[in-house]
Amino acid sequence: MTKINKEEVKKVAHLARLELNESEINNHVEQLEKILDYIRQLEKIDTDDVPCTTRAIEVVNVLRKDEKKNYDCNEELLELGPSREDKYFKVPKIINE
Repeated sequence: MTKINKEEVKKVAHLARLELNESEINNHVEQLEKILDYIRQLEKIDTDDVPCTTRAIEVVNVLRKDEKKNYDCNEELLELGPSREDKYFKVPKIINE
């Protein structure tokens, strides 16, 4: 793999609309080289027998079975709403006829 050079950093900076001075360009060259060296090290690791993962830790949803339950306090629930009409919540009209 080739080394990162100043011209490549300048090109990327130009595409990203960044103004970098010479010191910043040199700093980015060094930092990008360190990143690429680390990636080269990672590429050497044998991961053939490692299963694919999407997270570092296992996440499991805790689900419950859907069960119908009768709730006998309809009147109490309707009283919690801002407005009601008979046994329903009353909402503003949003569709014109």
